[in-house]
Amino acid sequence: MLITGIKSKPVYAPLQPDLRGRYHLMVGHGVGGEPLLRVLGDLQTAAPSSGAHTQILYVTDAAAADSITGQIRAAKVANVRLFERGDELLAAFQAVLAGSLMGTRLYVAGPESFMGLVMRIALQFNLNKDEIRAEECGTLARRVYCIHCCSATENVRTNITQCGCGRWLVVRDHYSRRLAAYMGVMVDAEAPGELPPVKEVFL
Repeated sequence: MLITGIKSKPVYAPLQPDLRGRYHLMVGHGVGGEPLLRVLGDLQTAAPSSGAHTQILYVTDAAAADSITGQIRAAKVANVRLFERGDELLAAFQAVLAGSLMGTRLYVAGPESFMGLVMRIALQFNLNKDEIRAEECGTLARRVYCIHCCSATENVRTNITQCGCGRWLVVRDHYSRRLAAYMGVMVDAEAPGELPPVKEVFL
């Protein structure tokens, strides 16, 4: 049922500092704090004064070690803001981008579903691919968009999932950056009630 190799599926690379940037905005979730700390260290080694022009927005969660949160809290940068929920961070992120200046570089790290929502906002502010670095880490659970009722289901780990509208959806590899989600299509449209085995595939 899953169709692989679709070109819309995002490909991520390890974070690296962009020394051409004048301002650095780092956004992370949970275990995504580790890559942020790594790139922050590389950035400050290469450009010791960069901390004065760096901000960190970070969502803590149970998957991240307390030491990561502590290191982020103690980072020597212009501003560190910690959040308990992703929606709180996204609102703050949008406000930060609204006041950002030319030469800003964005670094994003965390689960793909979180990164997709961050990237969607970044695209609304016309950041281009040369201004954004992203590294996927943590759960592979997907955000799935139902093409029938136009709603999204968060943290889907199985190949088949039930939408809030009641339909059973096959989770496709087709990814929409505009919606920050993978497409979900009714799996039993031609044979109502006939479902393939449900398996955990996005762990």
